Amino acid sequence: MRIAIYGRPSQNNRCEEAKKIFAQLDVLGIEYTVHQVYYDSLKNQIKFPANCTTFSSELTDKSVDYLVSIGGDGTFLESLPYIVKAGIPVLGINTGKLGFLSLVPKGDIEPAITALKEKKFTIQSRSLLSIETETPVFGKNNYALNEVCVQRKDTSTMVTIHTYINGEFLNSYWADGLIIATPTGSTAYSLSCSGPILLPEDSSFIITPIAPHNLNVRPVVIPDSCTITLKVEGRNPTYLVSLDSRSVPMDSQKELVIKKESFGVKLIQLPDYSFAKTLRTKLNWGKDLRNE
Repeated sequence: MRIAIYGRPSQNNRCEEAKKIFAQLDVLGIEYTVHQVYYDSLKNQIKFPANCTTFSSELTDKSVDYLVSIGGDGTFLESLPYIVKAGIPVLGINTGKLGFLSLVPKGDIEPAITALKEKKFTIQSRSLLSIETETPVFGKNNYALNEVCVQRKDTSTMVTIHTYINGEFLNSYWADGLIIATPTGSTAYSLSCSGPILLPEDSSFIITPIAPHNLNVRPVVIPDSCTITLKVEGRNPTYLVSLDSRSVPMDSQKELVIKKESFGVKLIQLPDYSFAKTLRTKLNWGKDLRNE
């Protein structure tokens, strides 16, 4: 077994969780390779084996079996370009805050690595969104696990987003922006804009407006077989397009075509972790502080 490790360098140079992970990998005799930037940030604090290798480009299913992301959901999303097209399953260890993708808490690091070694897990497939434009502004990584977002740029005025589903006009949103979210992304930006929560295995997308001017405009759930076309107008000649945490300015004369990507992301699901349990834990459902 060979595992890839991805993480962000810590600003305060803390590496307690990383030490636990690498120590457990060594105890279990698991071979690993470390993302080059992360390795450089840790090499003076962690004694890596002499044969430890690094990576800085896309991995293949023949080079590693799994990837472990160390950090929050942002770190998890950053790791995807290295493994998603090869179909390598990924496990997120949460050293951040909320974490709907990085599910494993810091206190469960050792049993989580042991579960990988013993193959005591299931694989869950998550849908991706793809975006098409006249010019490939996002290069070859034109996909998103959480959401595609279009929004105003450098101005306090709203944008108008003309939205079509399978070529049929749906609505012109006067708003700060519009979110197209996957079921995975239903607990991300869309949720903060009053979008519904979908189960990860749901075959749907959510169209959620950001601060719409019309109070009767609400999020819409559509089948993920649909093709969504967006045309954006505004006083500013450009607007922002985001794929998860990556953003680029876009000319308002260019339209966007959004649909389900042909491939997905494989998430490692450990025993005792479920989406329902995650919702209850992360969102404090069912808790009454009056009885605490």
